[in-house]
Amino acid sequence: MRLLMTMAFATLLSSCATSGAGVSSDAKEQVAAATASWAAAFNSRDPARITAAYDPEAVLWGTISKEIRTNPAAIADYFKDAGKRPNGRVSIGEQNIRVYGDIAVNSGYYTFSDLRDGNNIEVPARFSMVYKNRNGKWMIVDHHSSRVPAP
Repeated sequence: MRLLMTMAFATLLSSCATSGAGVSSDAKEQVAAATASWAAAFNSRDPARITAAYDPEAVLWGTISKEIRTNPAAIADYFKDAGKRPNGRVSIGEQNIRVYGDIAVNSGYYTFSDLRDGNNIEVPARFSMVYKNRNGKWMIVDHHSSRVPAP
């Protein structure tokens, strides 16, 4: 019985997963474009535009957040002061995109930059963004960001 349950579970898992090798490059390009769109929204400093990249069921663990944001209002609250830092920008570095059907994961790094007291400040950070394809649009359903530790 145990062997039968193990085999059934393995079959179920293999039917749900799609290897990165079998995924069209179009899907990966779409996820890369969704990530670039998030960065452009962030660089616009428009809170509504930034939060529009997140699915209504999204969870955000922001780079400077002391709490996890688990609903649209909390995510909007995290970005509410974006316009107060007009020089704040993000640039996307390396991305590692994997697509599994209508779910995709993009892990990589980005660099936040800003002007503070006339000095350019750069903060390297890591990210993981999980996307879900909703009606042909890749939406962020989970976003974790953390600073790269100092050497």
